[in-house]
Amino acid sequence: TFFSPSGYEVKKNTAAADLVTYLPMDTKKNAMKFLDLVNPKLVIFVKYEIWPNYLRALSQRNIPTLLISALFKENQIYFKSYGGFISKINIKNTAISGDTRFDRVIEILERDNNLAFMENFKNGAKTLVAGSTWPDDEEVLIPYINNGESSLKFVLAPHNIKPEHINKLKSSINKKTILYSELENKDLSAYEVLIIDTIGLLTKIYSYAEISYVGGGFATGLHNTLEPAVYGIPVIIGPSFKGFKEAEDLVNKGGVLVVKSPAEFFTLVNDLLKDEEHLKRTGDINSTYVSENKGASIQIMAYVRTLI
Repeated sequence: TFFSPSGYEVKKNTAAADLVTYLPMDTKKNAMKFLDLVNPKLVIFVKYEIWPNYLRALSQRNIPTLLISALFKENQIYFKSYGGFISKINIKNTAISGDTRFDRVIEILERDNNLAFMENFKNGAKTLVAGSTWPDDEEVLIPYINNGESSLKFVLAPHNIKPEHINKLKSSINKKTILYSELENKDLSAYEVLIIDTIGLLTKIYSYAEISYVGGGFATGLHNTLEPAVYGIPVIIGPSFKGFKEAEDLVNKGGVLVVKSPAEFFTLVNDLLKDEEHLKRTGDINSTYVSENKGASIQIMAYVRTLI
């Protein structure tokens, strides 16, 4: 099940499950009805998915329930005076295993990431891939695209791929630009900017980047920094990354780099491009961090096998 469209839309047709659906809103009635229909033998929630009515109903039915890749911080609602019964349940049966997302991104390296259109577009040029961007991010990126290093190519994968936004984005760029939906029978090597107006390709596209930018770090919520980090490339983000542990860790280590303005982005990218050692050293920090944090899935599945 998924609670939000961002996960559901990507996985709704997967063959990995017999049924993929939305989780009904967390009310007492919905929880009881959904559990009556599904009759689960084991329930696994992930990270922040803490739903009081479902948890109460599962407990009443003695159904084993796990929360994996859980991340708790003092400022979360559970630990406030108004956190209600959640802050008083006194859970002791816990273990530290890590975050399964590290294992997922490491698997990315083991698959075939080749994309013929990217080979043609890149054509040996250094490439910056900006993923899951929002308008705030694009305001930082576009001045450099239009006026920065002329030999650098750009791939933009906006979070919003509705035609009106894509067309507005394209019109703001003064370099030779093409959309993914326009690729057929085009000489991609002649273009300087590629806009991805579809979903499902970004993790493979990151493999062609020398530098990456991950959107959401200005207002909307930072997107996944691990997906580009696993390829051993520098990751640039906006200033709002508090609460995203891997981003916090990698900012401290120097693998994820923070910009607050177009001018800072301009300087940072130029610094990376003119110093190959700095570029490589920054990227290596990211790949090492991902590798050092793998293994949570093995620990979790070993425990799950004791329950089924």
